[in-house]
Amino acid sequence: MTRSDLVEELAARFSQLTHRDAEYAVKTILDAMSDALVRGHRIEIRGFGSFSINRRSPRMGRNPRSGESVAIPEKRVPHFKPGKALREAVDKRTQELEAAASKA
Repeated sequence: MTRSDLVEELAARFSQLTHRDAEYAVKTILDAMSDALVRGHRIEIRGFGSFSINRRSPRMGRNPRSGESVAIPEKRVPHFKPGKALREAVDKRTQELEAAASKA
């Protein structure tokens, strides 16, 4: 699902929202989440999952073309951990789809 798909789904589910309002709502939520992660905060959405920042230590890598060693600096990267409800829902739905496909 892309950002525009999410906007379309939101506008379709809530008829009182215009497409522009749905787009603004999605943008506002994603911007707030990005800002929180930049500040180093953890985001937890019950039943969905949590977003946090992981630190990757500096290391030595290798250029695949030349084979020469390259220093890779320290990085901070976003990390998503799905919640129990999301994991169970995905697992259940996947099993249902596989069962339906095997019957066909």
